[in-house]
Amino acid sequence: METAQIKKIIADQFANPQSALDLQNLLQIVAERAEVVPSHVDLAHGSSFVYNYIEQVPYLLTVAWTSARNVGIETEVKSILHMVESYWIEDDDVIPDSIGIFGIMDDAYCSLLSMQSISDLYRMQTGKHLFPDDLTAANAIMRKIIGEPYTTELDEIVSQAVSEAGVEAAIKLLATPEKQRLLDSEATIWNHGPVGELPVSQLRGLGLIEDS
Repeated sequence: METAQIKKIIADQFANPQSALDLQNLLQIVAERAEVVPSHVDLAHGSSFVYNYIEQVPYLLTVAWTSARNVGIETEVKSILHMVESYWIEDDDVIPDSIGIFGIMDDAYCSLLSMQSISDLYRMQTGKHLFPDDLTAANAIMRKIIGEPYTTELDEIVSQAVSEAGVEAAIKLLATPEKQRLLDSEATIWNHGPVGELPVSQLRGLGLIEDS
């Protein structure tokens, strides 16, 4: 999986001083919609979360490809990774890339939701994780930040891509007794890496987490 172009898109956007201001303004609006008044610290936590979320994408796509090859679903996952890569490169997507930091948030969400969908299917059939548990919570938070109607359209794109790639059928084959014994003998690839840098507990001040 070649991620150099995606890394460059992210780096160029992060280097733009306007991105930080635009993101702060967006998070302020998100908080107001949730009827909360965020502090500067809350906004800083929110910005850090979004930047970390986007920055994880190249790493996680690379590890997803490695994992797919290890367990024998590389053909199906390659199809999804191609969709993800194309989505990053094309400007005219759900949120156009030309509008700054907003324009790559949907690319990141599409990428990590795709990987999470594969992980969920894999876990259902094998009992093992391809992705760490906290991706689910991180994706849910990003979904709230991006908002409707964009997220519904993005969810449909991901669902269609996973369905057309035949991931579920391929993963079901991994659940045979012989394959299961092989899988049980291998440690999950997700026991390491920087994904833990996506904590969501600090986002309560933006109204993105409900009090328990």
